Amino acid sequence: MIAVDGGYGIALDDKRLRTPAKSPLILPNRALAEAIAEEWAAQGQEVRPHSMPLMRLASTAFDLVARRRADAIAEIAGYAKTDLVCYRAEHPPELIRRQQAVWQPLIDWAVLRYDAPLAVTSGVVPVAQTPATLRAFTAAVEGYDLLLLTALHAATTACGSLIIALALLEERLDPASAFAAAQLDESFQIEQWGEDAEQAERRAALKEDIAATARFAALARG
Repeated sequence: MIAVDGGYGIALDDKRLRTPAKSPLILPNRALAEAIAEEWAAQGQEVRPHSMPLMRLASTAFDLVARRRADAIAEIAGYAKTDLVCYRAEHPPELIRRQQAVWQPLIDWAVLRYDAPLAVTSGVVPVAQTPATLRAFTAAVEGYDLLLLTALHAATTACGSLIIALALLEERLDPASAFAAAQLDESFQIEQWGEDAEQAERRAALKEDIAATARFAALARG
């Protein structure tokens, strides 16, 4: 880990570490730089990118999000149009109760935090959100810097919900709670019918991704 103009870099074998697209890797603080350096130090003779989630997120920020920031903002904010937490089951009653208990507090929080009321519906028929609400969420997303915007994008796609992702990055939810909220419906179905090995593996990977994204965001804030 080395101090450079604008922040901190990482040296490997006396060479400055760069992203896969050869972008300079300039991190905002020592803590994030040290965490990524630790990921590299844990590699053996063969580099395993899947075991370096912090490096992967940083590379995504500099190689992709920095060059397509407007597109990233539009994609993230677009989730508010059909956010997971706004679509409730029509049955059975127990699932309806769980969705109300877990998702409604997040909607209530979003109203207070972003002045963005969300319409809720039952079933799969789309419900329109107001232009003012969509503008409020777009403004919230636009306020994130490059690294946090990248983390928000990762969290939103992983959770299938902008509201859950914002709650995660704003530390309204911890990673385990964000995973539980995002997977509420699937977890309910597993209770009824069981879980196969492939599903368990996918869910475990998703849980790890959400946790890594939250850690990346926390480190990026410093």
